[in-house]
Amino acid sequence: MRWWDVEQLAVVERELFPHDPWSAEQLWSELAHVPETRWYAVHEDSDGVDGYVGLMALPPEGDVQTIAVAPRAQGRGLGRELLDALVDEARARGCTQLFLEVLHTNDAAVRLYERAGFESQGRRRDYYGPGLDAVVMRLRIPSSEVAADG
Repeated sequence: MRWWDVEQLAVVERELFPHDPWSAEQLWSELAHVPETRWYAVHEDSDGVDGYVGLMALPPEGDVQTIAVAPRAQGRGLGRELLDALVDEARARGCTQLFLEVLHTNDAAVRLYERAGFESQGRRRDYYGPGLDAVVMRLRIPSSEVAADG
């Protein structure tokens, strides 16, 4: 992710997460921490940004800050591709576990995470707003797969 992506990402955020989108200012704030503790990747097609993913890495733990696929690009495997890239980056940075929160009604995302090996750890009530709970999920990364210098 670069500064010139921020406005497009903010548009996708509002489209996908109307209950709690990240603002352009929040995205700028995340960029300020790259590469020290953050990593972001953006995928583009001929119409512009169609997906992005973000990691906060504080080894041995990491957090999936965001993952999003624009509606026009959903159902083609891009979400899994982005998630796999994030897991690879977390592994390279020395993370042995990754956490994320996902809206409890987002069945497609929950299935994506489960297929990638994430397991439910519980719920955070009203995390995204009244009645909008988050499912907390964790992926364990075997230490044998983690970069030695993290």
